[in-house]
Amino acid sequence: MTTIIVYILLALCVGLSLLKSREKTKKAFIVGARALWKMAPGLLAIVGVVGLILGILPPETISRLVGEEAGLMATATAAVLGAVTLIPALISFPLAGSLLRAGATVTTIAVFITTLVMVGFVTAPLEIKALGKKFTLLRNGMSFIAALIIAAVMGVILT
Repeated sequence: MTTIIVYILLALCVGLSLLKSREKTKKAFIVGARALWKMAPGLLAIVGVVGLILGILPPETISRLVGEEAGLMATATAAVLGAVTLIPALISFPLAGSLLRAGATVTTIAVFITTLVMVGFVTAPLEIKALGKKFTLLRNGMSFIAALIIAAVMGVILT
């Protein structure tokens, strides 16, 4: 039902956009199509990796590694992986959804996505050049701590 409501709202918004300016709407669709084309290899790679992970590892193993029985170690591992991984957050959502269905906890998934977005370990050298070492270390450290807090709160609220 939610999907139907979202599609109806989408159709209404596109209709309003077309009424206001056909030209701008056409340009927006072209920009969107180009962005999708650029993201397609990454999306396909993630879908492939998710498929391999879920095909090779049974749900029990995934649950043992990143589920409730893994405890804080799973959360810490997910936090570090999110901090050092350089992929767009949009691409990580299918992976997160698959892991959640396979038995990962909300806290583990939340900390992975939050550190992925907020902490930039791989991009730190560039950030240091542009903004300084002190700022970069402070921002990344505070972001890492904030991600852990956000994940803990989400785990409490959504579990």
